[in-house]
Amino acid sequence: MDYLVKALAFDGQVRAYATRTTETISEAQRRHQTWPTASAALGRAMTAGLMLGSMIKDEAKLTIKIEGGGPIGAILVDSNGKGEVRGYVTNPQVHFDLNAKGKLDVARAVGTNGFLTVVKDLGLKENFSGQVPIVSGELGEDFTYYLVTSEQVPSSVGVGVLVNPDNTILASGGFIIQLMPGAEEETILEIENRLNTIEPVSKLIQKGLTPEEILQEVLGEENVKILEKQEVRFHCPCSRERIESAIISLGEQEIQAMIEEDGKAEAQCHFCNELYHFNLEELEQIKKIAAER
Repeated sequence: MDYLVKALAFDGQVRAYATRTTETISEAQRRHQTWPTASAALGRAMTAGLMLGSMIKDEAKLTIKIEGGGPIGAILVDSNGKGEVRGYVTNPQVHFDLNAKGKLDVARAVGTNGFLTVVKDLGLKENFSGQVPIVSGELGEDFTYYLVTSEQVPSSVGVGVLVNPDNTILASGGFIIQLMPGAEEETILEIENRLNTIEPVSKLIQKGLTPEEILQEVLGEENVKILEKQEVRFHCPCSRERIESAIISLGEQEIQAMIEEDGKAEAQCHFCNELYHFNLEELEQIKKIAAER
């Protein structure tokens, strides 16, 4: 089971999150048939999205858009405070040789000429929106930069995805470490030293470390106090009813055009690739509803 933990460390000087998302990203990979480099980019963005989502209230929603000008096009991720996430990349079949460090070349796929945007719908009159330039394209550093610049919280974000030779997901997960106001210098130095020496987070998950153990690895076992555990999963709220409502909103004339041209309609959800079919009879019925509005 994929899950996320929230914790405090160093007597409340540090707030921390960690998650294992292997099954969640596997579901996205299956639905979108992503190739390895695209899987790594989408998986890192969705993993970060889950952790950012866990910082907001249950019913609140968060949308991440990453447009770096690279060959995978835009990455879009939706998450909420309930541990649910969905996402897609514009061009899922993108893959390159490994980079100089022997890792999937996410920066090349994402590109470094563009922006990372986070929009939070907290149920208030206006949404909170923050945007930062993409600084590395590897995404961990980019989310770190977003939190430091846009939310003014000194943070470190680690996200990683390992892909099997058959394109399936081997391991996926991440962590976010945030310094609270008044964090002591020696605490900061200790965390920096640990971050410089730990293995990549995907490797830790591949070794079987739980989110709790990842935080202990990053912050020291004796320093971490786990506060909460939350299940996370791929979830798309699209449904036949929602698609039907969208068709109704096109209006009677538009629906009549569909009937005359094709005698049927097909709609596909970008986020989960679910395909919805409407036959002639159903379209006639939908047109009737549209006419009554």
